[in-house]
Amino acid sequence: MIHKKLVNFPENFLWGAASAAYQVEGAWDEDGKGPSNWDAYVRIPGTTFKGTNGDVAVDHYHRYKEDVALMAQMGLKAYRFSIAWTRIYPEGSGEVNEAGLKFYDDLINELIKNNVEPIITLYHWDLPQALQEAYGGWESRKIIEDFSNYCVTLFKRFGDRVKYWVSLNEQNIFIMHGYLSGAHPPKVMDCKRMYQANHIASLANAKVIQYFRKVVPNGKIGPSFAYSPAYASSSKPEDVLAYENAEELNSFWWMDVYAWGEYPKAVWNYLEREGLAPTIEDGDRELLKAGIPDFMGVNYYRTTTYEINSLAGVGAGQMNTTGKKGSTPDTGIPGLFKTIRNPNLEATDWDWEIDPIGLRIALRRITCRYRLPILISENGLGAFDTLEEGDVVNDDYRIEFIRRHLEECKKAITDGVDLLGYCVWSFTDLLSWLNGYQKRYGFVYVNRDEESEKDMRRIKKQSYYWYKKVIETNGKEL
Repeated sequence: MIHKKLVNFPENFLWGAASAAYQVEGAWDEDGKGPSNWDAYVRIPGTTFKGTNGDVAVDHYHRYKEDVALMAQMGLKAYRFSIAWTRIYPEGSGEVNEAGLKFYDDLINELIKNNVEPIITLYHWDLPQALQEAYGGWESRKIIEDFSNYCVTLFKRFGDRVKYWVSLNEQNIFIMHGYLSGAHPPKVMDCKRMYQANHIASLANAKVIQYFRKVVPNGKIGPSFAYSPAYASSSKPEDVLAYENAEELNSFWWMDVYAWGEYPKAVWNYLEREGLAPTIEDGDRELLKAGIPDFMGVNYYRTTTYEINSLAGVGAGQMNTTGKKGSTPDTGIPGLFKTIRNPNLEATDWDWEIDPIGLRIALRRITCRYRLPILISENGLGAFDTLEEGDVVNDDYRIEFIRRHLEECKKAITDGVDLLGYCVWSFTDLLSWLNGYQKRYGFVYVNRDEESEKDMRRIKKQSYYWYKKVIETNGKEL
């Protein structure tokens, strides 16, 4: 659709930014916190860029007041952050750690005092290592009870002040990287185990939403899905079918379960034939249908283009974690699809296609298929930023990236998408999981790198001032 006139962003639009506990907090073993799977994983040689870890990260645990003050100066309307499970239950279950609850109490109160809406993510990949060792983490149904108990503790403690909650962050990513590619903990490469762990995670997600309805009846909750809309590489029917395969296997497999409590039929049939379908026990389907969310959270960074892949074709490949542009190989599943570079799009140094229109397509597809409100829980640009003389960071490329994506959000709203808010990843620079500190996302530069923590000064980038103006004008000035 080409509109003659675009509608404005809603008056109550959540202009936000986001982070995750492991990537910003540091203080990995302070005040009673137990070790997470990432605390253990990063100590395996060769797993992260230059051996980086989140032991200190960007020290948000000790500097949260400074960071919230910067949010207030920007006029930020919402801040999405995750809670570290092991700060609340150091062993994953058992005795609660009051010091951990107090830290998040203080953070939430500081945000509210500065007119910033807190959005809590219940799980952003940092599983208690004790549960991984005790029963295999997400591969055991025991985690449903432990995860529910942890979440209910948070609902009861913070539900009087926090309206918006994200249940699981990027389930498709932590499950696929953890159990299929072996790039994340627990470093498993087994397709059958991956689909079973994923089913258990979906059950846990649904169960937690059930509890949420009882404890925080006036709140809103939904998962955040890492959505990379599929394109066909050509109009050849074989390539269109490959795109359909990819969209169903890589996206609908998760979102259909969230929104409808059902697995897509074609994918289920394929997995059954291959002996990969998860085991469904009595009550599972009913539980999935009982955990329908209030909104769909979307983490959008890129689209992916696909073409036909023969039965003897391309399989899995390695991620680009170095920032060496063009080093990512094509990947696929023989007989279903393979990726191919889209010649119509530029890409980042990490080979992520830059496709603002793809965000509008994502929002449209979700709206048409699921009829749910949408929260853009992540969107942003990872890049090599340079700190210049006089503490200046000219990140015009980031401004252009976000501006173009916001333009497409406005068009999507005009199309009829019910968009609750837009959270830029991220507010400050942070640890980028496998990519170290060189891949910077923030509005605020943090003066540290892989070799040294330096002084970790917070320095406003040019994008900080630009986004401040966007918020002041409610998106009228992009």
